[in-house]
Amino acid sequence: MSEEVIELKNLKKYFTISKGISTKKIYVKAIDDVNLKINKGEIIGLVGESGSGKTTLARVLLNLTKPTGGSVVFNGVNLTKATRNEMKKLRTEVAVVFQDPASNLNPRDTVMNSIMRPLILHGMPKKTARQKAIDSLELVKMDVRYLNSYPHQLSGGQLQRIAIARALVLNPKVMILDEPTSALDISVQAQILNLLLDLQESFGLTYLVITHDLNVIRYISDRVAVMYLGKIVEFGPTEEVINNPKHPYTEGLMAASPIMDPHDRDKEKYIMQGDPGSLINLPSGCHFHPRCPYASEHCKEESPQIIVLPDGHQVDCHKYAAVKNI
Repeated sequence: MSEEVIELKNLKKYFTISKGISTKKIYVKAIDDVNLKINKGEIIGLVGESGSGKTTLARVLLNLTKPTGGSVVFNGVNLTKATRNEMKKLRTEVAVVFQDPASNLNPRDTVMNSIMRPLILHGMPKKTARQKAIDSLELVKMDVRYLNSYPHQLSGGQLQRIAIARALVLNPKVMILDEPTSALDISVQAQILNLLLDLQESFGLTYLVITHDLNVIRYISDRVAVMYLGKIVEFGPTEEVINNPKHPYTEGLMAASPIMDPHDRDKEKYIMQGDPGSLINLPSGCHFHPRCPYASEHCKEESPQIIVLPDGHQVDCHKYAAVKNI
């Protein structure tokens, strides 16, 4: 039986905004009743259009943003009720790799200092921290001569390797990767993805990979969650979600990806209509109904519930409510 590392239960994150002098509260529902389980050693992909709530979900997981409701359970500890010591332990067990390493590495610090900093903050002696930094750099296949370099002296691929080394230095159990390859050339993307897979296998790491690139998801993830306007509308095995999407939104996302096979270029594609929508003025009923080609009056009036299909595939759509076998 798989061991759960992270469990999100009815997770909500609303931001309150004010409009002029009105006292009426307006909410941005960035995360709205999300349930998700991530098992040990698993690679979960998280996809969706910009503004769907992916990065906010990552921030809540890292406890950088407090949830409005629900809970985040990490290794049996509810982070919304965690003690100071439990949170300190969390900081060593969950690491993050950001989209643009050049913007989150201090330009005045050498690579050595950037990698050592998390260790120093957690009370490790400088001599031990220096050796750990060397070991961490070797894990990401970079020569130790780069330890005395500054960020502006390195390429994008090298900076991303340093960001990964910094994330690894505290021996985490979970890594959150926010668009880890979007700023890189295609050839370098492949190198970084292969490096991440090697590290995951070597250390039994659990990954949450946030990306717009469906080819990255297909290559690296075991299961994929699809977000739309703060909700997870589909969740299942990667190949099943990509090749046989159940939710109309997922169908539109997959159809929007480039066709690689020349023999398939003459096939008619489903083009998703409309704009992504607003997290402030959410549509009634199913959030996707204004863009859905299959929407009925029922979809406009009532919000669907997550349906677990016989194959374990989860989908948030009315058309599966009465389905028993697929």
